[in-house]
Amino acid sequence: MLRAVVFRAGSPLSGFGGRRYSVAAIPAPSARPEVVYNKLFINNQWRDAASGRTFPTINPATGEVICHVAEADKADVEIAVKAARNAFRLGSPWRRMDASHRGLLLNRLADAIERDAAYLAELETLDNGKPYAISYSVDLPHVVKVFRYYAGWADKWEGKTIPIDGDFFCYTRHEPVGVCGQIIPWNFPLLMQAWKLGPALATGNTVVMKVAEQTPLTALYVASLIKEVGHLIQQASGSSNLKKVTLELGGKSPNIVLSDANLEDAVEQSHFALFFNQGQCCCAGSRTYVQADIYDDFVEQSVARANMRVVGNPFDLKTEQGPQIDEEQFNKILGYIRSGKKEGAKLLCGGKVAADKGYFIQPTVFGDVQDNMTIAREEIFGPVMQILKFKTVEEVVTRANDSKYGLAAAVFTKDIDKAHFVSSGLRAGTVWVNCYDVFGAQAPFGGYKASGNGRELGEYGLDNYTEVKTVTIKVPQKNS
Repeated sequence: MLRAVVFRAGSPLSGFGGRRYSVAAIPAPSARPEVVYNKLFINNQWRDAASGRTFPTINPATGEVICHVAEADKADVEIAVKAARNAFRLGSPWRRMDASHRGLLLNRLADAIERDAAYLAELETLDNGKPYAISYSVDLPHVVKVFRYYAGWADKWEGKTIPIDGDFFCYTRHEPVGVCGQIIPWNFPLLMQAWKLGPALATGNTVVMKVAEQTPLTALYVASLIKEVGHLIQQASGSSNLKKVTLELGGKSPNIVLSDANLEDAVEQSHFALFFNQGQCCCAGSRTYVQADIYDDFVEQSVARANMRVVGNPFDLKTEQGPQIDEEQFNKILGYIRSGKKEGAKLLCGGKVAADKGYFIQPTVFGDVQDNMTIAREEIFGPVMQILKFKTVEEVVTRANDSKYGLAAAVFTKDIDKAHFVSSGLRAGTVWVNCYDVFGAQAPFGGYKASGNGRELGEYGLDNYTEVKTVTIKVPQKNS
């Protein structure tokens, strides 16, 4: 499981799925990674936007321009969609390719990403602001795992034979949907790109991808790796209307701590659940419900932990928290902090700007939060922890479900019966018990209610990218 720690030389860092890494084993980052690709990638070619326009991508640690990137518009999207349709047409090399060979290409892409992991981590940190130690030790290994997982599925997504009534032979085929429009957010640029590309390409689709304007650089570099290993996968910045839609949207996820939980562990895990990735996680445990008889101790220890959090240069291996993604998000978070104070929540620590330049915000903890407060209802997407008090298990399940969101949830308890009761009662796509943010390429992820539809990852993630065709053949009963 992921656990937030103060990084020191040789200290361990946990990653997705429980694997542990040593900070001492992380290669030292360069002071400023070179940006190689800043154009559109369409039909295996780098090209300027049809309009010639570009936009700046900003280093959130300094507020300075890293470089200018080609700005796609409708004309570029039409070119990209046409190229993707041509690649998908019957008789094209991509459509004729054996499924096993698609898997081989995805494995080669994983190899190339693994080879260039240090550079990709540097580029991700430069463009996104997340600590380099996290980019290299957490994000990149999970990216590789996702591509390898879906590489294995490429020739195993079989249909079925179905025994229908009468003299018929009936079977199903799983066929690719065609051109997929994919939109990638800025909080986990490489990870979300892998979550989208892996199942789409494994099942034989082509892709038109719009990456986030805040963080385009690593996606463009991955495009160069795709060209290196395949020459057949089409990718570009653009968008398209889709007949099938899968959405992983926001959340206001409840994190429930019962009185019998291991307090020290619950405090650390809850800290991580909120503050990981500068609080910029859709599934962040952003409503921390704590049972009344341990509430004061939990709050005291959570404030102490937040005050220990190391905020600073994301290329420093001791840093736990880098800057927010951009000025707009920075100001939005500060606005939510003002709202919390205005509505009567108790500001226990933080709440201010953390540096003279860049978009850094102090780790912030609010106590005495009520369910009707804005900070308890709306997604802040920043390093702002809200702690709420509850008395009974039944009460907290009802309050936890009183939200338009349903992406994720967690419960901390030593009682297995309570764990089952709470996890079955929560209306959320993922429920963690005595842990948080544990992801595996094999396990589906997605939300209930306004948190989206469809699922990413795992076998369920393939459903989004295939159509099921039923074929029924009449079987003659005598030799004619």
